Amino acid sequence: MGLISEFKTFINRGNVMDLAVGVIIGGAFATITKSLTDDLIMPVVGYLFGGADFSRYFIRLGELPAGFKGNPESYADLKAAGVAMFGWGEFLTVFVNFLILAFIIFLLVKAVNRLMPKPEQAPAATPEDVLLLREIRDSLKK
Repeated sequence: MGLISEFKTFINRGNVMDLAVGVIIGGAFATITKSLTDDLIMPVVGYLFGGADFSRYFIRLGELPAGFKGNPESYADLKAAGVAMFGWGEFLTVFVNFLILAFIIFLLVKAVNRLMPKPEQAPAATPEDVLLLREIRDSLKK
């Protein structure tokens, strides 16, 4: 019963609930960030660079399998067929998503840090040898 008791203590500390809430909010936040990237930012970037669909930017490394019926210019069709590809367009999209998410989290942490009260800093305790030396100095002055 020791293991179960330890597990109950672990669960009741609140760490697990805090983690669960964080994961759920993180998942919801990821969908918002994905929409921000896919629906607002990447279309503008795509417009500037001649197309909103970055998945079409890839280098096919492998041959088309026999009986391939998809579009040989479609990243999704080739990927579904198991063709080896260097999908730099998909990577670019995922990387931009990461940068946006990291920047938003940075801004959130910065805002929370401003809102949180700064802990009072207690004056550092003077080491005992320094106190003793001060007493000797003061005694010599007298």
